[in-house]
Amino acid sequence: MRLAPFRLERYFARHEFNVEHLLCSADCESLAVRELLALEPDAPDRFQQLRLGYTESQGSSGLRREICRLYQSIVPEQVLVHAGAEEAIFLFMHAALSPGDHLIVHTPCYQSLAEVARSIGCEVTPWAAQESRGWRLSLSDVEQAVRPNTRAIVVNTPHNPTGYLMRPEEFRELHRVADRHGVILFSDEVYRESEYDPAYRLPPACDLSDRAVSLGVMSKTYGLPGLRIGWVATRNTAVYERMAALKDYTTICNSAPSEFLAELALRHRALLIARNVSILTENLALLDDFFERHPATFRWHRPKAGPIGFPRLIGAEVEAFCHELVTTAGVLLLPGTVFNDSGNHVRIGFGRRNMPQALARLEEFLKNRG
Repeated sequence: MRLAPFRLERYFARHEFNVEHLLCSADCESLAVRELLALEPDAPDRFQQLRLGYTESQGSSGLRREICRLYQSIVPEQVLVHAGAEEAIFLFMHAALSPGDHLIVHTPCYQSLAEVARSIGCEVTPWAAQESRGWRLSLSDVEQAVRPNTRAIVVNTPHNPTGYLMRPEEFRELHRVADRHGVILFSDEVYRESEYDPAYRLPPACDLSDRAVSLGVMSKTYGLPGLRIGWVATRNTAVYERMAALKDYTTICNSAPSEFLAELALRHRALLIARNVSILTENLALLDDFFERHPATFRWHRPKAGPIGFPRLIGAEVEAFCHELVTTAGVLLLPGTVFNDSGNHVRIGFGRRNMPQALARLEEFLKNRG
Protein backbone atom coordinates (compact mmCIF):
# COMPACT_ATOMS: atom_id res chain seq x y z
CA MET A 1 0.00 0.00 0.00
CA ARG A 2 1.38 3.39 -1.03
CA LEU A 3 -0.62 6.48 -0.15
CA ALA A 4 -0.08 9.78 -1.95
CA PRO A 5 0.53 12.84 0.27
CA PHE A 6 -2.74 14.20 1.67
CA ARG A 7 -2.72 17.63 0.04
CA LEU A 8 -5.30 19.27 2.28
CA GLU A 9 -3.78 18.02 5.52
CA ARG A 10 -0.25 18.95 4.43
CA TYR A 11 -1.50 22.45 3.58
CA PHE A 12 -3.09 22.80 7.01
CA ALA A 13 0.03 21.42 8.67
CA ARG A 14 2.02 24.31 7.18
CA HIS A 15 -0.44 27.08 8.02
CA GLU A 16 -3.31 26.23 10.37
CA PHE A 17 -1.62 26.95 13.69
CA ASN A 18 0.67 29.70 12.39
CA VAL A 19 -1.88 32.12 10.97
CA GLU A 20 -3.95 34.84 12.58
CA HIS A 21 -7.23 34.30 10.72
CA LEU A 22 -8.64 30.96 9.55
CA LEU A 23 -11.21 31.52 6.84
CA CYS A 24 -11.40 27.97 5.54
CA SER A 25 -12.21 25.81 8.57
CA ALA A 26 -14.56 22.93 7.88
CA ASP A 27 -15.87 22.63 11.43
CA CYS A 28 -18.23 24.68 13.58
CA GLU A 29 -17.53 26.68 16.73
CA SER A 30 -16.09 24.46 19.45
CA LEU A 31 -16.59 24.33 23.21
CA ALA A 32 -14.34 24.05 26.24
CA VAL A 33 -14.49 20.93 28.38
CA ARG A 34 -16.04 22.92 31.21
CA GLU A 35 -18.83 24.07 28.89
CA LEU A 36 -19.67 20.49 28.00
CA LEU A 37 -19.54 19.34 31.61
CA ALA A 38 -21.85 22.20 32.62
CA LEU A 39 -24.63 20.62 30.55
CA GLU A 40 -25.37 18.15 33.37
CA PRO A 41 -25.04 18.96 37.10
CA ASP A 42 -23.23 15.76 38.06
CA ALA A 43 -21.07 15.51 34.92
CA PRO A 44 -17.92 17.11 36.42
CA ASP A 45 -17.87 14.62 39.28
CA ARG A 46 -18.56 11.66 36.99
CA PHE A 47 -15.82 12.80 34.63
CA GLN A 48 -13.26 13.04 37.45
CA GLN A 49 -14.14 9.53 38.59
CA LEU A 50 -13.76 8.08 35.08
CA ARG A 51 -11.28 5.22 35.04
CA LEU A 52 -8.64 5.42 32.31
CA GLY A 53 -8.61 1.77 31.37
CA TYR A 54 -9.22 0.23 27.98
CA THR A 55 -12.64 0.84 26.44
CA GLU A 56 -14.86 -1.46 24.39
CA SER A 57 -13.45 -1.89 20.89
CA GLN A 58 -16.78 -1.12 19.23
CA GLY A 59 -17.33 1.93 21.44
CA SER A 60 -18.96 2.23 24.84
CA SER A 61 -22.54 1.00 25.07
CA GLY A 62 -23.74 4.40 26.30
CA LEU A 63 -22.13 6.26 23.41
CA ARG A 64 -23.49 3.81 20.84
CA ARG A 65 -26.99 4.18 22.31
CA GLU A 66 -26.77 7.95 21.89
CA ILE A 67 -25.48 7.60 18.32
CA CYS A 68 -28.47 5.35 17.55
CA ARG A 69 -30.78 8.29 18.28
CA LEU A 70 -29.55 9.84 15.02
CA TYR A 71 -31.13 6.96 13.10
CA GLN A 72 -34.48 5.17 12.84
CA SER A 73 -33.44 1.58 12.18
CA ILE A 74 -30.04 1.22 13.86
CA VAL A 75 -29.34 -0.60 17.13
CA PRO A 76 -26.11 -0.24 19.16
CA GLU A 77 -24.67 -3.46 17.72
CA GLN A 78 -24.75 -1.79 14.29
CA VAL A 79 -22.62 1.20 15.35
CA LEU A 80 -18.82 1.03 15.26
CA VAL A 81 -17.00 3.96 16.88
CA HIS A 82 -13.64 5.14 15.53
CA ALA A 83 -10.91 7.68 16.23
CA GLY A 84 -12.51 10.30 13.99
CA ALA A 85 -14.03 9.88 10.55
CA GLU A 86 -10.65 9.32 8.90
CA GLU A 87 -10.09 5.95 10.59
CA ALA A 88 -13.62 4.91 9.64
CA ILE A 89 -13.00 5.79 5.97
CA PHE A 90 -9.71 3.90 5.96
CA LEU A 91 -11.19 0.77 7.51
CA PHE A 92 -14.28 0.80 5.31
CA MET A 93 -12.17 0.89 2.16
CA HIS A 94 -10.03 -2.01 3.35
CA ALA A 95 -13.06 -3.98 4.52
CA ALA A 96 -15.16 -3.50 1.38
CA LEU A 97 -12.59 -3.38 -1.43
CA SER A 98 -9.92 -5.59 -2.97
CA PRO A 99 -7.27 -4.91 -5.63
CA GLY A 100 -8.91 -4.63 -9.03
CA ASP A 101 -12.27 -3.46 -7.67
CA HIS A 102 -13.94 -0.32 -8.96
CA LEU A 103 -15.21 2.65 -6.91
CA ILE A 104 -17.32 5.65 -7.94
CA VAL A 105 -16.63 8.79 -5.87
CA HIS A 106 -18.52 12.08 -5.62
CA THR A 107 -15.96 14.78 -6.52
CA PRO A 108 -14.45 17.16 -5.58
CA CYS A 109 -13.92 15.26 -2.37
CA TYR A 110 -11.98 14.86 0.83
CA GLN A 111 -8.95 13.08 -0.56
CA SER A 112 -9.11 9.88 1.49
CA LEU A 113 -12.53 9.04 0.04
CA ALA A 114 -10.72 8.20 -3.21
CA GLU A 115 -7.04 7.89 -2.32
CA VAL A 116 -7.32 4.97 0.10
CA ALA A 117 -9.07 2.92 -2.59
CA ARG A 118 -6.33 3.76 -5.10
CA SER A 119 -3.68 2.67 -2.61
CA ILE A 120 -5.43 -0.72 -2.34
CA GLY A 121 -5.19 -1.12 -6.11
CA CYS A 122 -8.73 -0.11 -7.06
CA GLU A 123 -9.88 1.92 -10.05
CA VAL A 124 -11.66 5.13 -9.10
CA THR A 125 -14.14 6.93 -11.34
CA PRO A 126 -14.90 10.54 -10.32
CA TRP A 127 -18.60 11.39 -10.16
CA ALA A 128 -18.28 15.09 -10.80
CA ALA A 129 -20.52 17.72 -9.24
CA GLN A 130 -21.60 20.28 -11.83
CA GLU A 131 -20.93 23.90 -10.90
CA SER A 132 -23.19 25.15 -13.68
CA ARG A 133 -26.09 23.38 -11.92
CA GLY A 134 -25.29 24.65 -8.43
CA TRP A 135 -23.00 21.65 -7.76
CA ARG A 136 -25.76 19.12 -8.46
CA LEU A 137 -24.88 15.56 -9.38
CA SER A 138 -26.19 13.72 -12.42
CA LEU A 139 -27.74 10.36 -11.54
CA SER A 140 -27.42 9.24 -15.15
CA ASP A 141 -23.66 9.79 -14.86
CA VAL A 142 -23.36 7.44 -11.88
CA GLU A 143 -25.59 4.84 -13.53
CA GLN A 144 -23.40 4.88 -16.63
CA ALA A 145 -20.22 4.63 -14.53
CA VAL A 146 -21.20 1.34 -12.87
CA ARG A 147 -19.16 -1.64 -14.06
CA PRO A 148 -19.33 -5.36 -13.31
CA ASN A 149 -16.50 -4.92 -10.78
CA THR A 150 -17.98 -1.83 -9.07
CA ARG A 151 -18.13 -2.48 -5.34
CA ALA A 152 -19.18 0.87 -3.88
CA ILE A 153 -20.47 4.35 -4.62
CA VAL A 154 -19.26 7.16 -2.34
CA VAL A 155 -21.45 10.21 -1.82
CA ASN A 156 -20.94 13.16 0.54
CA THR A 157 -24.02 15.21 1.35
CA PRO A 158 -24.07 17.88 2.73
CA HIS A 159 -20.93 18.24 0.68
CA ASN A 160 -17.37 19.27 1.41
CA PRO A 161 -16.23 21.63 -0.11
CA THR A 162 -19.29 23.02 -1.95
CA GLY A 163 -22.03 22.94 0.70
CA TYR A 164 -24.33 21.13 -1.75
CA LEU A 165 -27.25 19.17 -0.33
CA MET A 166 -28.90 16.51 -2.47
CA ARG A 167 -32.64 16.63 -3.01
CA PRO A 168 -34.54 13.87 -1.17
CA GLU A 169 -35.88 12.32 -4.39
CA GLU A 170 -32.36 12.24 -5.88
CA PHE A 171 -30.91 10.67 -2.74
CA ARG A 172 -33.55 7.94 -2.79
CA GLU A 173 -32.95 7.32 -6.48
CA LEU A 174 -29.23 6.99 -5.77
CA HIS A 175 -30.09 4.22 -3.31
CA ARG A 176 -32.16 2.51 -5.97
CA VAL A 177 -29.21 2.69 -8.39
CA ALA A 178 -26.88 1.14 -5.78
CA ASP A 179 -29.39 -1.59 -4.89
CA ARG A 180 -30.13 -2.34 -8.53
CA HIS A 181 -26.45 -3.01 -9.18
CA GLY A 182 -25.78 -4.71 -5.84
CA VAL A 183 -23.14 -2.20 -4.70
CA ILE A 184 -22.58 -0.55 -1.33
CA LEU A 185 -23.50 3.10 -0.90
CA PHE A 186 -20.98 4.72 1.44
CA SER A 187 -22.63 7.94 2.58
CA ASP A 188 -20.40 10.56 4.19
CA GLU A 189 -22.88 12.36 6.45
CA VAL A 190 -20.46 14.25 8.67
CA TYR A 191 -22.29 17.56 7.99
CA ARG A 192 -25.76 16.16 8.60
CA GLU A 193 -27.85 18.26 11.03
CA SER A 194 -26.13 21.46 9.86
CA GLU A 195 -28.85 22.26 7.31
CA TYR A 196 -29.95 25.89 7.51
CA ASP A 197 -33.54 24.66 7.19
CA PRO A 198 -34.08 21.27 8.87
CA ALA A 199 -36.99 20.62 6.52
CA TYR A 200 -34.38 19.77 3.86
CA ARG A 201 -32.53 17.25 6.03
CA LEU A 202 -32.00 13.91 4.29
CA PRO A 203 -32.66 10.58 5.97
CA PRO A 204 -29.48 8.68 6.82
CA ALA A 205 -28.40 6.21 4.16
CA CYS A 206 -28.29 3.35 6.65
CA ASP A 207 -32.03 3.83 7.28
CA LEU A 208 -32.85 3.54 3.57
CA SER A 209 -30.89 0.40 2.73
CA ASP A 210 -29.52 -2.58 4.59
CA ARG A 211 -26.47 -2.44 2.30
CA ALA A 212 -25.60 1.24 2.89
CA VAL A 213 -23.03 2.58 5.36
CA SER A 214 -23.46 5.99 7.04
CA LEU A 215 -20.43 7.93 8.30
CA GLY A 216 -20.76 10.36 11.21
CA VAL A 217 -18.41 12.39 13.40
CA MET A 218 -18.39 14.77 16.37
CA SER A 219 -16.13 17.24 14.56
CA LYS A 220 -18.32 19.19 12.16
CA THR A 221 -21.91 20.04 13.11
CA TYR A 222 -21.26 19.62 16.83
CA GLY A 223 -17.95 21.50 16.75
CA LEU A 224 -15.94 18.94 18.75
CA PRO A 225 -13.04 17.80 16.53
CA GLY A 226 -10.68 17.55 19.50
CA LEU A 227 -12.61 14.54 20.79
CA ARG A 228 -11.51 12.52 17.75
CA ILE A 229 -14.73 10.48 17.75
CA GLY A 230 -16.37 9.25 14.56
CA TRP A 231 -18.46 6.21 13.65
CA VAL A 232 -20.18 4.15 11.02
CA ALA A 233 -23.77 2.96 11.29
CA THR A 234 -24.87 0.10 9.07
CA ARG A 235 -27.10 -2.94 8.84
CA ASN A 236 -24.54 -4.49 6.50
CA THR A 237 -23.28 -7.20 8.85
CA ALA A 238 -20.46 -8.40 6.60
CA VAL A 239 -18.93 -4.92 6.24
CA TYR A 240 -19.40 -4.18 9.93
CA GLU A 241 -17.65 -7.36 11.04
CA ARG A 242 -14.72 -6.87 8.67
CA MET A 243 -14.28 -3.27 9.83
CA ALA A 244 -14.42 -4.34 13.49
CA ALA A 245 -11.74 -6.96 12.88
CA LEU A 246 -9.49 -4.49 11.06
CA LYS A 247 -9.85 -1.97 13.89
CA ASP A 248 -7.81 -4.40 16.02
CA TYR A 249 -4.83 -3.36 13.86
CA THR A 250 -5.37 0.40 14.11
CA THR A 251 -6.65 2.05 17.30
CA ILE A 252 -8.15 -1.11 18.90
CA CYS A 253 -10.34 1.10 21.10
CA ASN A 254 -11.04 4.78 21.70
CA SER A 255 -10.13 7.31 24.37
CA ALA A 256 -12.27 6.90 27.49
CA PRO A 257 -12.48 10.67 28.18
CA SER A 258 -13.42 11.33 24.57
CA GLU A 259 -16.18 8.74 24.63
CA PHE A 260 -17.55 10.16 27.89
CA LEU A 261 -17.63 13.70 26.50
CA ALA A 262 -19.04 12.61 23.14
CA GLU A 263 -21.89 10.76 24.83
CA LEU A 264 -22.60 13.80 26.98
CA ALA A 265 -22.57 16.10 23.96
CA LEU A 266 -24.92 13.89 21.95
CA ARG A 267 -27.45 13.88 24.78
CA HIS A 268 -27.58 17.64 24.27
CA ARG A 269 -27.00 17.75 20.53
CA ALA A 270 -30.12 19.84 19.88
CA LEU A 271 -28.53 22.66 21.89
CA LEU A 272 -25.21 22.33 20.03
CA ILE A 273 -26.97 22.23 16.66
CA ALA A 274 -29.06 25.33 17.40
CA ARG A 275 -26.00 27.22 18.61
CA ASN A 276 -23.89 26.41 15.57
CA VAL A 277 -26.61 26.78 12.93
CA SER A 278 -27.27 30.24 14.37
CA ILE A 279 -23.60 31.11 13.85
CA LEU A 280 -23.73 29.68 10.32
CA THR A 281 -26.77 31.65 9.24
CA GLU A 282 -25.45 34.91 10.68
CA ASN A 283 -22.09 34.46 8.98
CA LEU A 284 -23.68 33.33 5.73
CA ALA A 285 -25.60 36.60 5.53
CA LEU A 286 -22.29 38.46 5.83
CA LEU A 287 -20.81 36.33 3.06
CA ASP A 288 -23.78 36.99 0.80
CA ASP A 289 -23.19 40.73 1.20
CA PHE A 290 -19.45 40.32 0.69
CA PHE A 291 -19.79 38.39 -2.55
CA GLU A 292 -22.43 40.81 -3.82
CA ARG A 293 -19.85 43.59 -3.38
CA HIS A 294 -17.11 41.64 -5.19
CA PRO A 295 -18.66 40.10 -8.33
CA ALA A 296 -15.51 40.78 -10.33
CA THR A 297 -13.39 38.71 -7.93
CA PHE A 298 -15.63 35.82 -6.88
CA ARG A 299 -18.49 33.77 -8.29
CA TRP A 300 -20.60 32.49 -5.40
CA HIS A 301 -22.89 29.47 -5.29
CA ARG A 302 -24.65 29.78 -1.94
CA PRO A 303 -24.36 26.52 0.06
CA LYS A 304 -27.44 24.81 1.49
CA ALA A 305 -25.89 23.25 4.58
CA GLY A 306 -22.69 23.12 6.57
CA PRO A 307 -19.96 25.64 7.40
CA ILE A 308 -18.22 25.80 4.00
CA GLY A 309 -18.63 27.10 0.47
CA PHE A 310 -16.60 26.87 -2.74
CA PRO A 311 -16.57 30.19 -4.65
CA ARG A 312 -14.71 30.54 -7.92
CA LEU A 313 -11.86 33.07 -7.93
CA ILE A 314 -11.80 35.36 -10.97
CA GLY A 315 -8.83 37.26 -12.33
CA ALA A 316 -6.06 35.53 -10.37
CA GLU A 317 -4.53 32.08 -10.08
CA VAL A 318 -5.87 30.43 -6.96
CA GLU A 319 -2.67 29.09 -5.39
CA ALA A 320 -0.79 32.34 -5.89
CA PHE A 321 -3.75 34.32 -4.52
CA CYS A 322 -4.03 32.16 -1.39
CA HIS A 323 -0.27 32.36 -0.82
CA GLU A 324 -0.29 36.16 -1.11
CA LEU A 325 -3.30 36.39 1.21
CA VAL A 326 -1.82 34.28 3.97
CA THR A 327 1.66 35.83 3.81
CA THR A 328 0.61 39.48 3.60
CA ALA A 329 -2.73 39.56 5.44
CA GLY A 330 -2.55 36.54 7.74
CA VAL A 331 -5.78 35.05 6.36
CA LEU A 332 -5.96 31.42 5.32
CA LEU A 333 -8.20 30.34 2.45
CA LEU A 334 -7.92 26.84 1.04
CA PRO A 335 -7.09 26.58 -2.67
CA GLY A 336 -9.32 24.16 -4.51
CA THR A 337 -6.25 22.43 -5.92
CA VAL A 338 -5.97 20.47 -2.65
CA PHE A 339 -9.24 18.81 -3.76
CA ASN A 340 -7.76 18.18 -7.22
CA ASP A 341 -10.08 20.90 -8.51
CA SER A 342 -9.00 22.70 -11.69
CA GLY A 343 -11.76 25.31 -11.65
CA ASN A 344 -9.89 27.99 -9.67
CA HIS A 345 -12.07 27.70 -6.56
CA VAL A 346 -11.31 28.34 -2.90
CA ARG A 347 -12.90 26.78 0.14
CA ILE A 348 -14.23 29.36 2.57
CA GLY A 349 -15.31 28.43 6.09
CA PHE A 350 -17.88 30.32 8.15
CA GLY A 351 -18.68 28.12 11.13
CA ARG A 352 -16.77 30.08 13.76
CA ARG A 353 -17.69 33.19 15.71
CA ASN A 354 -14.59 35.08 14.58
CA MET A 355 -15.40 34.70 10.89
CA PRO A 356 -16.49 38.37 10.58
CA GLN A 357 -13.01 39.52 11.63
CA ALA A 358 -11.35 37.21 9.10
CA LEU A 359 -13.73 38.37 6.37
CA ALA A 360 -12.99 42.02 7.16
CA ARG A 361 -9.28 41.28 6.81
CA LEU A 362 -9.91 39.63 3.42
CA GLU A 363 -11.88 42.67 2.26
CA GLU A 364 -9.05 44.96 3.37
CA PHE A 365 -6.60 42.77 1.45
CA LEU A 366 -8.69 43.06 -1.73
CA LYS A 367 -8.93 46.82 -1.34
CA ASN A 368 -5.17 47.22 -0.90
CA ARG A 369 -4.48 44.82 -3.73
CA GLY A 370 -6.50 46.98 -6.10
